[in-house]
Amino acid sequence: MQYAEVAVIVPVRLYQTFHYRVPSQLQSELKKFSRVEVPFAGRLVQGFVVGFSRPPHLQKVKDIKRVLEQAPFLNDDLYETACWMVQRYLCSLGDALQCIAGSPVGSSQARQENGLVVADGQFNQAVLARAPKQKITLEAARACPGLTKSQLAAKAGVSAAVVNALLAKGLLKEAAAVQAGGHEAMPRAAIPPLTAEQELAVSQLRQALRAAGPSAWLLHGVTGSGKTEVYLRLIDETLNMRRQVIVLVPEISLTPQMVERFRARFGQQVALLHSALSQGERYAEKARIRAGQAAVVLGARSAIFAPVPDLGLIIIDEEHEHSYKQEESPKYHAREVALQRAAQNKAVVVLGSATPALESYCRARPGGPYGLITMTKRVDQRELPKVHIIDLRKELAAGNTSIFSVALQNALAGRLAKGEKSILFLNRRGLATVVICRQCGGVMKCPRCEISYTLHSDGWLKCHYCGHAARAPGICPCCGGQTIRSFGVGTQRVEEEVKRLFPDCRVLRMDADTTARKGSHRQLLHEFAHGDAQVLIGTQMIAKGLDIHQVTLVGVISADITLHMPDFRAAERTFQLLTQVAGRAGRGSKPGEVIIQTYDPGHFSIITAQNHDYLGFYHKEMAVRRSLRYPPFSYLIKILFTGLNEGDVMAAAQYWQERLAEAGRNLAVRDWEILGPAPAGIPRIKNRYRWQLILKGMASRDIRRLAAAVLEQAGTRYKQVAVSIDVDPLNL
Repeated sequence: MQYAEVAVIVPVRLYQTFHYRVPSQLQSELKKFSRVEVPFAGRLVQGFVVGFSRPPHLQKVKDIKRVLEQAPFLNDDLYETACWMVQRYLCSLGDALQCIAGSPVGSSQARQENGLVVADGQFNQAVLARAPKQKITLEAARACPGLTKSQLAAKAGVSAAVVNALLAKGLLKEAAAVQAGGHEAMPRAAIPPLTAEQELAVSQLRQALRAAGPSAWLLHGVTGSGKTEVYLRLIDETLNMRRQVIVLVPEISLTPQMVERFRARFGQQVALLHSALSQGERYAEKARIRAGQAAVVLGARSAIFAPVPDLGLIIIDEEHEHSYKQEESPKYHAREVALQRAAQNKAVVVLGSATPALESYCRARPGGPYGLITMTKRVDQRELPKVHIIDLRKELAAGNTSIFSVALQNALAGRLAKGEKSILFLNRRGLATVVICRQCGGVMKCPRCEISYTLHSDGWLKCHYCGHAARAPGICPCCGGQTIRSFGVGTQRVEEEVKRLFPDCRVLRMDADTTARKGSHRQLLHEFAHGDAQVLIGTQMIAKGLDIHQVTLVGVISADITLHMPDFRAAERTFQLLTQVAGRAGRGSKPGEVIIQTYDPGHFSIITAQNHDYLGFYHKEMAVRRSLRYPPFSYLIKILFTGLNEGDVMAAAQYWQERLAEAGRNLAVRDWEILGPAPAGIPRIKNRYRWQLILKGMASRDIRRLAAAVLEQAGTRYKQVAVSIDVDPLNL
């Protein structure tokens, strides 16, 4: 009789597995890491086979019901990563394996699509002039040959029907699959020469690659210093060593220019992994990766789990970005997983950013575990943009109640007159951010969440947490008053104001409302870069990865939105956003200018951003963190309790607080404290009440021991309350 050890995908103790009997009809089919369906607590659940062993006793051993798939992209290397994640992030082994393996894919979905190329011969320009979407799609196919039908549609920002029409006309054709082998390089003349700083960076990192041991490096380069070209040279070196590369970007849909550069340099050796892919597309890309046909994996956070055969290099671009942290269990950070995978595979990790996370820069200081490489100059001797700070208090005192200062209005008018492009940044979407009754002071709030609605230009009030929407009332539902007014500014309001001031200006807006459709990010950015639009308005998504040479002006509508958030990282986020969005200006032959509007012009995060002074910001902010014992001078764990009954949630949080204090005494843990329990920053979302505890200690291992000990004994005490553990949280 054969028995399998299964890690189930349900809340259980951290390393807990369960034994099941393997029926005779499944014995030839079942393998290590197979995804199976098993009976558990009166229901059928999924899990992964992690081994075969005889249970310590033979009573009540149940049968595996069926094999769902072979989970072909799990292997011993990734299993070791999963075990590390259990210890690091206090999740179950089943959850860790599910995170790495992803959702199961049926054989019908796993069929690989053929790539498409433009058919030989000239296409009829007159016909395509009447079909602009088909023309855009052909241009995209010509720029990036080999994309599948769905990938091409996403890149061009069109529907699959447009691609099908081109196939029917014979203007597109299927290309033969590219086999494994050497990567396709650009003509040598098209590869730009390196600056002295780039040359030094490549030389140091090339030595690290050849050292055949794990190492981590922080590449700190100002915006426009050419970090991407350094990445490309290192990838070339790694491929020549017959090893593979994983490149992480914050959001793949927002970095089309980087995707195009990678495909132009390495052709079909590049595999894309991101959330916009269908299950079948993801399966096909992973199959190419596992087979060694795609040696360069480019993707967002979860691409760190790509099943590469021989991992030699991991690059994390914009390593400071919070999107590298997963908000669902297991709440891993891709940077930490990258370091673990590099240690397992003797690989090199390169963390690139103009504004590194304080924790990363601290690790790169002398004596730290990271090497540090600095690039202080832009390529082609371009100057960093000049940054001006506008005090909105003085604007108001002078009688200017517009959302634009006089300086920003004049700068916009000047760029429009010269035919140059401008970017306006505001990290808040919608028309207005708060709707208030001036008679009773009541705020229009979502009935399911403890947050105020945002007013949108279509007249609807929308909750940006649960999506609930309601018509904006004309009469206050609390007091019946008719003096309801909206306050605050969102991107829709900025768009309206630009059109009012400059009626002939063509404006594009890029936020969560305008980019909901697949491929819309690429379409908007392509239109702004190559079309006649003169102004792009957007949230933080426009601060990432844009390299549009015609942009000479960046305006920050309000720097105070992130600065005064109730979070100890508010100053850091403000500095990073201001520096990153400022870096979009002046990347071509013409100098750039940045105008930052604020009510707090003397804050050090704004002053240091104005001066492009990362070190100045680092030292000031680290002094604040040190005095308050915040990370990186301590470690945090957030434990969140959610449920439909607030009394149950409060009781569960209080119970955990008592058990944690008891565990701290029993384990003799020193220098730690419990903050809370208290209502979470948003005390209710989707009708679920939220309370939280924060563990704060000087040793990460100690507070993880405490949380793990209580999780073992108290995890199921309040079954109606969900408990979520976040090690090293980025959002408090």
